[in-house]
Amino acid sequence: MTLPASIQQQFATDLHLAFSSAPRSISPKYFYDEIGSALFEQICDLPEYYPTRTELALLHAHAAEMAACIGPQAQLVEYGAGALRKVRCLLDQLEEPAAFVPVDISGTHLLAACAQLQLSYPTLRIAPVVADFTQPHDLPPHPTHRANPQQGEKAAQKGRRVGFFPGSSIGNFSPPEAQAFLSMAAHELRGGGLLIGVDLIKHPAVLHAAYNDAAGVTAAFNLNLLERARRELGAEVDTAGFAHSAFYNAPLQRIEMHLLSLQRQVLRLDGHSYAFEAGETLHTENSYKYSVPGFQALAARAGFTPGQVWVDEQQWFSLHWLQAPPL
Repeated sequence: MTLPASIQQQFATDLHLAFSSAPRSISPKYFYDEIGSALFEQICDLPEYYPTRTELALLHAHAAEMAACIGPQAQLVEYGAGALRKVRCLLDQLEEPAAFVPVDISGTHLLAACAQLQLSYPTLRIAPVVADFTQPHDLPPHPTHRANPQQGEKAAQKGRRVGFFPGSSIGNFSPPEAQAFLSMAAHELRGGGLLIGVDLIKHPAVLHAAYNDAAGVTAAFNLNLLERARRELGAEVDTAGFAHSAFYNAPLQRIEMHLLSLQRQVLRLDGHSYAFEAGETLHTENSYKYSVPGFQALAARAGFTPGQVWVDEQQWFSLHWLQAPPL
């Protein structure tokens, strides 16, 4: 699939802005071209990378409880859908889901994943949306709900729009950005709710290992952002002149990922030149870690009503049910 012109132009605009700013930083959403998405799927299977296996274990153990929160005949919207691996746990437990709407910026990767999912769930209506879910986007029509509240809770839940945002991707946003996204989701999901994965504060050694794997897959994932700029935008950059750098910033409770310039070098894009000194970085990602009460307070400020929470025995990861405002 050819990258939509609007996304490609936005990538170029944001890269120019990143290269010309101080400090330099760019959104992690640009990691996820076809190659980057495949690399991320490899990261999810690494022994050091605890979030995926921990969240999957929670989903396998508690999917029936989560499906009960979602309710029957729901339109399930997955933000940043990726490989559609985790949603299978919910689909196996949901009662007559009306539709599944995966939203992802990587079109080729998304459509291939949808084709595989359809083989496993041949009667499920799948309506993929290729879009940046952090920006205004179009979804299929909101399910209509005319159940009489006097008919009980199950009837009141019937046919709602419910969001699914696994993988702790909410940590990629700064707290104000996270609140803005959650506010948007609260409006988009009104009448329903959101099931969201949130990584928890833990020992820095566990975090360091997760983002600095011995096989170097995370490094390749980080460096692919510059490779993508070469492939799609014709940027002149020597990726061998940069190194992957990831560390835990304890005061800000976040992992930071950077591309570290190893020497003085000049990058060129669309006729513009940008000098990097040795030691300067391009900040490519944050991954904020939360406490359960801290995230619930954030969700409440965005308009959700926090509900049930599922946490693993090591207290490493959490899944939250958030009730959206009334339709």
